[in-house]
Amino acid sequence: MVYIRKFIRINQKIRAPEVRIIGAEGEQLGVSILSKALELAAQQELDLVEVASTAKPPVCRIMDFTKFKYDQEKREREARKHHKLSHLKEIRFKPKIEEHDYQTKIHHLLDFLKKGDKVKVTMVFRGRENAHREFGRRIIDRVIADSAEVGQVDRSPFLQGRMITTILVPVK
Repeated sequence: MVYIRKFIRINQKIRAPEVRIIGAEGEQLGVSILSKALELAAQQELDLVEVASTAKPPVCRIMDFTKFKYDQEKREREARKHHKLSHLKEIRFKPKIEEHDYQTKIHHLLDFLKKGDKVKVTMVFRGRENAHREFGRRIIDRVIADSAEVGQVDRSPFLQGRMITTILVPVK
């Protein structure tokens, strides 16, 4: 995809004394002085646009610049429309979670994964729960197993202070 640079030189803004010219149909017209290239573009009622400023001599194309700019913006709008943003959602668990609460959180986690979002699963330990981190690790492993058909582990569980964190992503 070709992106429009902010400052494309057209017509009188081209500074090079000599340019390589490409015609409106894409044909090579050769190397010429700038004034002759501008005359050619004016005869066809089109613009002279510098497309490769770093080349020796710079390459200029004869085209309708406003139509070119419109087509580029249209392509970019179309590309943005089909672009899916994935968000990072977070679900927090505690080691002494009851079964119904666990099922509710798993249901939400599966919904997020089905919508295409990443999910950060965090196991939070408080007080004496820090002494028995294996309970929390079992629940994290169960979450990974229960979400295996719609999500996969992007970042394996790791201990971070008083939390165990993992990141799940949707299965492609």
